[in-house]
This record gives sequence, structure tokens and C-alpha cells, in this order.
Amino acid sequence: MGMFDAIHTAASGLSAQRLRLDVISNNIANAETTRNQSGDGPFRRDRVVMTPINMRSVWRSPVYPHALEKGLGRGVKVEKIEKDMKPLRLKYDPYHPDAVQIGTKKGYVELPNVNIVEEMTDMISASRSYEANAQVIIGSRQMFQKALELTRA
Repeated sequence: MGMFDAIHTAASGLSAQRLRLDVISNNIANAETTRNQSGDGPFRRDRVVMTPINMRSVWRSPVYPHALEKGLGRGVKVEKIEKDMKPLRLKYDPYHPDAVQIGTKKGYVELPNVNIVEEMTDMISASRSYEANAQVIIGSRQMFQKALELTRA
């Protein structure tokens, strides 16, 4: 493990959590939006999907080729941002311009599947993860400074 690996790992977490916070804030901003950009329905909640970044594969034993190991973690990356396909909320408002005009849902307005409580919980989780990654960078910097002080003495 190199000297800056901890910082690179924490930096990947910082950027992933920042994107997650951006997506959460977009969800909250559109919690009452009844038309998406294409105009074909209400806004649907977005979710960030992250996956771990692993080092290159390393052989641990030349005798046992099946002993291929993934290696140490190198942080996270955002794999994709996907739409949450949970059912939409319904609110009875027959005078709303986006109210359903025919069928069993007549008079109901389809609202986004955004739950503010869930979004706020996710926001707290993302901000705590961001703070933890920032502390890793601060701690690494302090260790490097102490190591430099020891070499000077």
C-alpha cells in the first residue's frame, strides 16, 4: 500500500458522497413535480448505485492458481444513477391540470415517489460519510507531517 492510497480512497468516497448529496437535493426539490422534462408523467426519484474499486488481481500462490485474490480496496465509484420504480403517490384533486381524466384514477394527480423523511435520512447518511472521508484525509496529512518531523530530528 502506497503512501497516498488512503487519501485516494477517501477522495473517491468524497466525490461519490458529493454526487449522492446532489441527487438527494434534486429529489427533494422535485418532491411535488407532476411533470418530468419530457412531460410524460411525474418526476421519479433517483438513486445512486456505488460499487467498490479493487486493485488489480494478484496471485498469492503459484502452486494453487485458484488462489486469485481481488486485493485491497481502492475506494468506491458511482456505477449509475437509476430511477426508483416504486409506485407513485396519488392525491385527489380533480381541478389540477395534471389530474387523470378517465379510468379508475379519474380526478387523482400522480405525484412523485419521493418520501421526504427517507431523503433526509439518506442526506444525513451521505453527509456523515462525507465527513468520515474528510477526517481520513486530515488524519493522513497529520501522519505525513509527523513522519517528516521525525526525519528531520
